[in-house]
Amino acid sequence: MQAFIEKERDRMAKSNEIDMLHGPLFKKILIFAMPLAISSILQQLFNSTDVAVVGQFASHQALAAVGSNGPIINLIVSLLIGLSVGSNVVIANNIGINNREGIKRSINTSLVLGVAGGVIMMILGQLVARPLLELVDTPPDVMDLAILYLRILFCGMPFVTVYNFGSAILRSKGDTRRPLYILIFCGFLNTGLNLIFVIVFHMSVAGVAIATIIANAVSAVLVVRLLLKEEEPFKLHVRQLGVDKKELSRILRIGIPAGVQGMVFGISNVCLLSSINSFGSVASAGSAAALNFELYTFFMINCCGAAATTFIGQNYAAGNLDRCRRVFWICHALSLAASGAFIITFMSQSHFFLSIFSSDPTVIKYGVVRMKYVLALQWIAGSYEISGACLRGMGHSALPALLTVFGTCILRLVWVFAVVPHYHDFGFLLSIYPISWVITGIMVLWAYAVVMRRAQRKRAAQQPQPAI
Repeated sequence: MQAFIEKERDRMAKSNEIDMLHGPLFKKILIFAMPLAISSILQQLFNSTDVAVVGQFASHQALAAVGSNGPIINLIVSLLIGLSVGSNVVIANNIGINNREGIKRSINTSLVLGVAGGVIMMILGQLVARPLLELVDTPPDVMDLAILYLRILFCGMPFVTVYNFGSAILRSKGDTRRPLYILIFCGFLNTGLNLIFVIVFHMSVAGVAIATIIANAVSAVLVVRLLLKEEEPFKLHVRQLGVDKKELSRILRIGIPAGVQGMVFGISNVCLLSSINSFGSVASAGSAAALNFELYTFFMINCCGAAATTFIGQNYAAGNLDRCRRVFWICHALSLAASGAFIITFMSQSHFFLSIFSSDPTVIKYGVVRMKYVLALQWIAGSYEISGACLRGMGHSALPALLTVFGTCILRLVWVFAVVPHYHDFGFLLSIYPISWVITGIMVLWAYAVVMRRAQRKRAAQQPQPAI
């Protein structure tokens, strides 16, 4: 009986893992990416519920306060998410070379790093909420609500980081399903609490923020519970938690550039938000509504990037360069197909989808403009997202980050401060998104090609020469 129990436990543990080093790739990448895509979509769907609930049951000022905070929140969170990418790559590399002790050390280091980072961001968020909102010229009729929402959200930052680092640990071995189950449960919890706090207790933006914190806390507890019950070497031992300097250095070497890249996007988007806010709270509300559909589409690209990072992380460490190249092309194809399907769906019924968030015709008008200039061309972003993800899986995280700094942040800042003041038009302002995507895509694709060629030459030089 005991032998049967042990066998069944091993079978269930392996069912949550994917062998990334052997066999056909397309099906495995799809199995990995689909739960991740569904997770991201559901997460954004529940975030969209925050926006929709306040938009329909509060006011367009509340809609603007919740929706327009997105770029600011992403700016602060991006560094921590980037660090979790570093954890993902380092653990995947250790799996690729079957370094069990390295897996344990990197897991312990990752969780300590996540908790510490979350606490720091919680404190920092309280201090910078008002200055950041003033920096982006938040409309006066939105300011107080936006500050309240942002400060409450930052109180839950440690829960956000614990969940993301825990998910990164599970994802490194191919387990994307169980984080999805957690997200489904917590998403419905968040939605139910939103409706209760806003409709029943009339708490407006404070209600949706508190609901989000509660849902994030539950998700953090559940992912830690999974890790406590994992099989070795992925099992979390609370008493062994600590920081291994070598693993921390590897995580930071990959994670900090990835985080900086995310923050660069955040900085440029915050600057663009300032220009969007100059058109008034109605334009800000319309832009916030349209942004939801861009995020849904981006998540389809992003899940393919996460698959590329993890699959290449294992195969590159194991020396399987041919599989790395196949991963690159498969993930690009999936990204284009998935993002294209979402774009066509949202664009074909743009007024209907925007009306979910507001019945104000002016808000919808601004939302439609943003969808035409940004969403319709968002598939281009896959060119640098997938290529950059592949480079990070190969251990080159600084290069795509530097190229993205130039292609997005610097270019967009020049656009906002040097070009837009001479052409104060909402559509013209937003056209910098596809322009920056094209330029950044060309640079990062070129960088991937160069790094891959060098890796192939290095691998060929290490091969033993045949005897003459």
